Amino acid sequence: MIFTDTLQGKYTERPPVWFMRQAGRVLPSYLKIREQYTFREMMELPEVAAEVTLLPIHDLGVDAAILFSDILVIPEALGMELVWTEKGPRFPNPLKDIENPSATFAHKPERLKHIFAAIDAIHRQKPDGTPLIGFCGAPFTTLCYMVQGLGTNHTFPDAVELVYKNKAEAHRLLEQITEMSIAYALQQIAHGIDAFQLFETHAGLMPEDLYFEVAMPYVRRIAAAVRATGTPFIFLPKGVGTGLARLTPDDADFVSIDWQTPLATARQMLNPLIGIQGNLDPRLLFAEQATIRATLETYLDFGRRNQNWIFNLGHGLVPGIPFENTKFVVDWVHEQQWV
Repeated sequence: MIFTDTLQGKYTERPPVWFMRQAGRVLPSYLKIREQYTFREMMELPEVAAEVTLLPIHDLGVDAAILFSDILVIPEALGMELVWTEKGPRFPNPLKDIENPSATFAHKPERLKHIFAAIDAIHRQKPDGTPLIGFCGAPFTTLCYMVQGLGTNHTFPDAVELVYKNKAEAHRLLEQITEMSIAYALQQIAHGIDAFQLFETHAGLMPEDLYFEVAMPYVRRIAAAVRATGTPFIFLPKGVGTGLARLTPDDADFVSIDWQTPLATARQMLNPLIGIQGNLDPRLLFAEQATIRATLETYLDFGRRNQNWIFNLGHGLVPGIPFENTKFVVDWVHEQQWV
């Protein structure tokens, strides 16, 4: 398996390729399934979740599948009500409207059982040799949605205000999110995932020093718990910028790089023992294929010099990207001479 071989530092003839948010959005097969089920139903029906998880393996030819789920299952497991609307998820009672919110959580880990059932179903359905990536949201990113109530304002002003205004309460909330996230990750591992990715989508909302003071200790706890099982750990700290230089080999096996940071720059900043994933701008895939190809060719030299690199995006696939362009990128990676 080229994906797991790369994670383990083994020689491969090309970089593996997969995409964040690959199970949906741009796939005609996904949109057809979406006509039959709501988003929540697709997540909560294990056989459907398994089918959706594996669509990119069959339709795009990517080298790994990632569990079809959402980072906001953790708030639900902490007792929060979550409503899925046509405009995305919404918390009817966001933490910003609650006094002392950390005292209101009611731990309900049974709300996660359908996800473990989906992993079991994926193993029954997946082709032999298909690696499966599990994931959850990093505690700070998850907290942003819980405080704000919806994800349409990606500056999350109330969440950032909480960190500045009541840091002690922010830590109490992050502590509970972390405990549930560790239990969640370990159960994914127990059910047979091959790697685990932590999504810190909003690392760039805080100054670097504050991020490493407030948020990074909780990331490190999750990383330590995952890696103690021997499971490779991938960390996406989107927007962390020069903070890449502060990450150590104890923090992650691979770090996923956003599109704001050139790969060569990221490689110079990161400890050489840490692998790299990323960082193609997903919006490039709206362009004509000649333009896409010209940009892809700029990655050849990096890939030939760096064995510990996974080809991926700087963030997830964007709705409306042509399926043909997404497939074009996967095929291009497979067809190049990387050695």
